[in-house]
Amino acid sequence: MSKLFRKREYHIDFMGQARFTYILSALLLIVSIVSFMTRGLNYGIDFVGGVQIEATSDNVIQMESVRQKLSFLKDLSLQSVGTEGKGILIQAQPEGENSNALLTKIKDALGEGYTYTEVEIVGPSVGSELKRNSFIASILALLAIAVYIWFRFEWPFAICCLLALAHDMIIVVGFFSLFQIEFDMVVVAGLLSLAGYDCNDTIVSYDRMRENLKKYRKSSVVELLNRSTNETFSRTILTSLTTLFVVLVLLVVGGEALHGFSVAMALGTIFGTYSSIYIAMPLLKYFDLRSVGNPESAEPNFNK
Repeated sequence: MSKLFRKREYHIDFMGQARFTYILSALLLIVSIVSFMTRGLNYGIDFVGGVQIEATSDNVIQMESVRQKLSFLKDLSLQSVGTEGKGILIQAQPEGENSNALLTKIKDALGEGYTYTEVEIVGPSVGSELKRNSFIASILALLAIAVYIWFRFEWPFAICCLLALAHDMIIVVGFFSLFQIEFDMVVVAGLLSLAGYDCNDTIVSYDRMRENLKKYRKSSVVELLNRSTNETFSRTILTSLTTLFVVLVLLVVGGEALHGFSVAMALGTIFGTYSSIYIAMPLLKYFDLRSVGNPESAEPNFNK
């Protein structure tokens, strides 16, 4: 396996494989969109409203006992806080009652012996506003990235990068919908982080492609796309693996609070690497890259 990461020339026909990866991507996108439209997302209290309580006890907290006492709650989430097992984080959503009434019921159910260090109540109106703002922030982030690449390179690169980013984010969100993993503001932060990571990975390949366009003027665009992808392949895999190792450690030891963020970043790293090789680069062959800069000739050609 070490041979994979040695600095040497690869001769993999990535552009020839793209016809099959397009089918795979289309299937993943269809499943993601259908799941989102039929199952929706399992929104956390950030988006739907509810209570989040952090409490401590003089004694070690028995999680099963607490779970039984609070079994009447909807979408109950319990997490141990601290290293001594004397802290607990409670998240729940109100069902037919306001958050203040729910908070009172939780305190009554737990009884004496608890000190409440933090109580956060999120109303439905605030949750709806956060949901809307998160969507707007994601769209603006994608557009900002596209504008940057447009100025950094040229417009065909910006379009292809934006399509690859949208591909990754739709599939990751679809995964959360399909498996009903809690979707909250932490996951949104993970998605925005993933957009920046994917963009960086794609830009490296685009930079090499632009260099090769000037260096090998007699080679076809498809040949240069293969050459550029092969030349950056080791760097792409090494960067992705080191990132993935860190994220997997975070997924294992980060606890429930960082679970959604870790899942989003892990999926983003995997699909970001895939889309950088098989989406962002192959899509460039549908543009006359050698004429980029001449507005009259740099038109997309989907007959290639």
